[in-house]
Amino acid sequence: MPDTTIPTAILDALKLADPSWHATLRQGLEAMMRATPDYLPALAVDDYLPTDGRLFAAFALPLERVRYVLVGEGPYPRAQSATGVCFMDGAVGELWSEAGLSKPVNRATSLRNFMKMLLVADGRLQADDTGGAALAPIARSAVQGDGSIRTLAALQDNLLGEGFLLLNASLVFRKHVAPVVDARAWVPFQQAVFAALSARAAKPTLVLWGKIAEQLKNVPESASFPHVQAEHPYNLSFIRHQGMQQLFGPMHLLRQR
Repeated sequence: MPDTTIPTAILDALKLADPSWHATLRQGLEAMMRATPDYLPALAVDDYLPTDGRLFAAFALPLERVRYVLVGEGPYPRAQSATGVCFMDGAVGELWSEAGLSKPVNRATSLRNFMKMLLVADGRLQADDTGGAALAPIARSAVQGDGSIRTLAALQDNLLGEGFLLLNASLVFRKHVAPVVDARAWVPFQQAVFAALSARAAKPTLVLWGKIAEQLKNVPESASFPHVQAEHPYNLSFIRHQGMQQLFGPMHLLRQR
């Protein structure tokens, strides 16, 4: 019989998850150990992102508050950027500059396109004109205090306020492992997460970005969830995605609350 003991280093990371998730996440890890007994022990002694025990940081939102599950592919491939929370780039502080979006936002392609999509959905930007000249007056107004949020932390707070579980298909990034391989190993874990959410009367909406995340719509535990999907936000076409505009537009995520 293979050893199915979850490595202590992995269990210690549960500290950043809300207690309402602990039993579910442990069940998910146990399912991973049964499916691929060598995976978590190897991961525990490997170099992976996110660092600093942030493996389960996305689960700081209590289970009962989840209304949407936003799934990306995996953590950013940079230590400063990978926070354990989907699409929240730790290298980004301020969102705006006098000339448009801040330099850190412009470097984070997916976040940049997500913000542009939000501005289009909010009626503040035209989908066929999202360049610097069009962004500059919006940014100046934001910096001058028009009620827009100013930081990525505020955007994350607004998403959490709407009930978004900001999850990745793979909870880790490793330079020497293809993201799709790591994502496949985490499927039993995601099934446990979806099973806990499907046990509630109110089903969350599954929001899937990119081909790796899209595979999760096929797991039986998510069959009862309404879902919407789009190409990964690093594609420029994401800015024009009608489904994303319709979902996020009424939330006005770039406005202060």
